[in-house]
Order: sequence, then structure tokens, then C-alpha cells
Amino acid sequence: MLHRPIRGYLEMVHSMTGFARQERNTEWGSLSWEIRSLNHRYLDTGIRLPDELRLIEPRVRERLAARLSRGKLECSLRFRPQQSCASLSINRELAQQVIDLSKEIKSMLGDDSSLRSQELMRWPGMIEEGEADLQPLREAALELFELTLDELIASRAREGQRLGELIEQRCQTVEQIVNEVTPRLPEIRQALRGRIQKRLADATENYDESRLEQEMVYLFSKLDVDEELDRLGMHVQEIRDILQRDEAVGRRLDFLMQELNREANTLGSKSAALDTTRSSVDLKVVIEQMREQIQNIE
Repeated sequence: MLHRPIRGYLEMVHSMTGFARQERNTEWGSLSWEIRSLNHRYLDTGIRLPDELRLIEPRVRERLAARLSRGKLECSLRFRPQQSCASLSINRELAQQVIDLSKEIKSMLGDDSSLRSQELMRWPGMIEEGEADLQPLREAALELFELTLDELIASRAREGQRLGELIEQRCQTVEQIVNEVTPRLPEIRQALRGRIQKRLADATENYDESRLEQEMVYLFSKLDVDEELDRLGMHVQEIRDILQRDEAVGRRLDFLMQELNREANTLGSKSAALDTTRSSVDLKVVIEQMREQIQNIE
């Protein structure tokens, strides 16, 4: 089996683990986004927003779903305003009513004192808080979110590159084990045949050669591992092909780990020599290492 090196997949494999943070000062105050990403079977998103910016949550979720397929995401936005985003105004109608009533009461009491402006401002409902236009602030928060999401995806890509390199190393190890076992198979079969003939010769001097050949054919067919070794090589090549796809491949790779493990188990159960038993154990160790790494891939 010849090893064919992978080309181009390192830019395509993305991890589900990453972190990104972006901060920006605006005329309304300071905005700060943080996104943390962990492993998860599906896309699970948690978003924390200040009250002033809760209206952007649907658009944030839409952008996350459009650009990511899997992972547990924790997104938080902090807003530290420089000043109140709302404008203050006087309820003129209420103020005039209070002033008129104050004058009327004073004339009735003969009181010459005047109503002070501070007293008037403390009157319930006298000062009204106008609703500010927060749309520019929301757009600025969304623009900063896109930059933070870009940084997160770049972080997941860097981690994915490292995982891809580790998986490639494990694929080469699997191929190495298969390449070591395959040339040994004829020798193993011959040794097994010799042991059986010796036992028959020790048990009796007269045994049927034709019957022995039939039994040998039947036994070797049960112990034949050529197909398992071939499928191991095909699965390794399939892993490499999947890693070159520009899409989420974690679930496909996880399925292939099950197939690799099945072939390794069959190789061990059919083992007719200590060498193949050891190779089966070595394969299962490598496959488990690969499976743990694949759990992190999107």
C-alpha cells in the first residue's frame, strides 16, 4: 500500500474549540464582544446582550447559523455608555398646570412666596426621558460582531490545522501497521500449516492428506484477514478524502472511526499468530487516539 500525501486539507478542517474578543469605542460608548466555542454534537448558541441592544439577537443567531455548523457557543456583548443615550425634556403642559395651581393656592393663602424651579423639577412626571435613536448603535454592534466571528473562525481553523496534522500522523501509523502485517501473512499461514501437520503426525502415523487439505482450506478461510487489511487501507484513504472537503466533516470522520475499529477487532479475532494480535492492539490504540482528536472537529 502506497502512502499518498494529503494536499490542501489543512485549510479546510476546523476545530469546534476557539475564542475571540473584539472591542471598539464609539460615540455612544464602548462595545466589547466575546465568543467562546466548545465541542458539541450540534450548534448550541447562548447569547447575552445589554438591554439597549436586545433587538439584534435574531440577526446574531442568523449569522452564527450561516457560518458555523457545530459547537457550543457562548456570545456576550458588553456596552459601557459614555452618557445617557436618551434626551431629557420638560412636560410643559404639566409644568404650566402646576404653576397655575401654585399661583391660585398662594392667592388664596395670601402667601407671596414663589414656586422654586427645583421643586417644580421634582414633581412626578415633570421631566420626561425621550427615546433615543439606537439604530446606529445596533449597527455598530453588529459590525463588531462580524469581526469577532471572523476572528473565532480563524481561531478554529488554526486549531483544525493542528488536528489535521495529528490525524494524518495517525493515518500513516495505521498504514505502517498494515504494511508490516501484509507481507507476514504467507509465513503465518505456512507456520500454522506446519503446526497442524506436526500435531497430526504425533497423534497418528496415518492421516488422510486430502482431508487435511480440505480442513486447511476451511481453516485458512476463517482466519483470512486480507479483506480486513484492504478495508483498513481504504478507510484511511477515505479519511484523507473527507479531510479535503470544504464542509463540516466531523460526523463522517466519527463514523469512519467505528469502521476502522471494527476491522481492527476482526483482525484480532482472526489472529493466528502473536504478531497479528499485537498489530490489532496497536491499531485499536491508534484509532482511539484518532477518535479523540476527531471529537474536536466541526
